[in-house]
Amino acid sequence: MYFNNETVLYLDGKFVKATESTTDLYGQTLHYGYGAFEGIRSYETEHGTKVFKAEEHYERLKKSCELVKIPLDYTVQELVEATYELLEKNNLKNAYIRPLVYCAPNMSLTKPTSVSLMIAVWDWGAYLGEKLLRLTVSSYCRPHPKSIHIEAKICGHYVNSILATTEAKDKGFDEALLLDSDGFLAEGPGANLFFEKEGKLFTPQLGNILPGITRSTVLELAEQLGLEVQQGNFTKEDILQADSAFYCGTAAEVVGIASVDDYHFPLEWKKSLGYQLQTAYAQKVRNTVNTLNTETV
Repeated sequence: MYFNNETVLYLDGKFVKATESTTDLYGQTLHYGYGAFEGIRSYETEHGTKVFKAEEHYERLKKSCELVKIPLDYTVQELVEATYELLEKNNLKNAYIRPLVYCAPNMSLTKPTSVSLMIAVWDWGAYLGEKLLRLTVSSYCRPHPKSIHIEAKICGHYVNSILATTEAKDKGFDEALLLDSDGFLAEGPGANLFFEKEGKLFTPQLGNILPGITRSTVLELAEQLGLEVQQGNFTKEDILQADSAFYCGTAAEVVGIASVDDYHFPLEWKKSLGYQLQTAYAQKVRNTVNTLNTETV
């Protein structure tokens, strides 16, 4: 699914075949989840292949590493250039991009002295599919922000996401909706939440959620469309009285939600603000012009 005999990775400054790459089985990332990653997308546009908000993603990767004391010596520009070259080597235009910073062998619970950087690319459709989602409120909550750096995209944090998604699917739902440790609405296992009520949009405030780059893009688009958005602490009861809702994230893009547990949103998706933003987002990512042109790498 993710690679074949011809797939090329970017690994520690070199382009290597995926089938010929290796890793050390004593690394901290493998044993403890101590690593950082990003999820990025590229799109075929009228200006050529463009990586959407590449700089923002790599800035967040560097910030994630900084927060958890993982050294990463690459510049944002180096990472962006490597990504464009990797896409070209794999002959991909509409692609998912996964940079991963993983730690050297070390069985102790101390910060690493050295790390490896891998960037992989593959053809991957919308992570949550195209249909409206059926959610269930998870029995798992998001970790308390004093227990981890919630704003960092760290490998081990996603065990929480896997548990929530697995529970939801085992119950017959498409995906989970998580609350924070205080019982307020937080986010999905891999996407941020918005919901609509009486012509206004609402989304959980920063502090107990990952500050998604797609979330920021949706907020930008909402402002351009003249839509009112309120960020704050909202309860499960708030969404169970809403007119519509949607998730957004790089892997998921913008995807509508049909229901949460037994509550079905009454507003037809194509008449919702979420649908307007889904359309605007699809147009934006395919018509964007990045500062780095593929002809220069």
